[in-house]
Amino acid sequence: MQYDPIKRSLGKVFNKTPFLRKLFYKLLDILLLRTWHVKKEIRLWEKTTSGKTNILDAGSGFGQYSYFLASKNKNRNITGTDVKSEQIEDCNNFFSKIGLNNANFITADLTKYVSENSYDLILSVDVMEHILEDVKVFENFFKSLKKGGMLLISTPSDKGGSDVHDHDHESDGEHSFIDEHVRDGYNIDEIQEKLKKAGFTKTEARYNYGSTGKIAWKLSMKYPIKMLNFTKLLFIILPFYYLITLPFVLLLNLLDVKLKHKTGTGLIVKAWK
Repeated sequence: MQYDPIKRSLGKVFNKTPFLRKLFYKLLDILLLRTWHVKKEIRLWEKTTSGKTNILDAGSGFGQYSYFLASKNKNRNITGTDVKSEQIEDCNNFFSKIGLNNANFITADLTKYVSENSYDLILSVDVMEHILEDVKVFENFFKSLKKGGMLLISTPSDKGGSDVHDHDHESDGEHSFIDEHVRDGYNIDEIQEKLKKAGFTKTEARYNYGSTGKIAWKLSMKYPIKMLNFTKLLFIILPFYYLITLPFVLLLNLLDVKLKHKTGTGLIVKAWK
């Protein structure tokens, strides 16, 4: 499944004006379950901090989390990084147009990027599953955090995260929903051991995308993207599709955030320096 081309197509549509980009962020906030979980953890982190803070949005993508963090508190200084220079340029242009000057974006490879003792919070949302040298990145995160700083990771688990199948399944004709992942997801103990190997002494991890979340993800993301891979003309019917499914998606997202899951296809991981 070609996921990135769909994201690029959506980015082009919603990047035409600042209003459309803000609308895009709002849609992502509503539809993406991981956003619900990440924002929940950010709100918990906010209760432990005050004053000026420096934040690294490691793998900032469209910049929706940087926008959330920067617009909510002007005492925050956000640095967004991504390997895709076109997304960095788009983010810088957008933030400049809306006058949000406490966020800037740079092209950077997380396996090489280090800014020692700089950040109070590092955010890594759906990034680590794309990077083979993950321990190196964790080491760079550890070096870049201030003492007492927190790393927040959202990533697929090895319980079928993002509906990614292994290569044996692919050889049998069953293809992964997302082609760009270098691993099928993290084991909940494995990722914490890797973080400890990188220097972190305190870690926490929990499952998300439980039974409710998996249904919500299929309704809000998987089925629409499959349709768009078939033909871009289906953009026309998407609003009607979401008009029908949105109430169910919102309820399922809420349940997934409120419930504790013994297992799930996603992980929320926190680590402190």
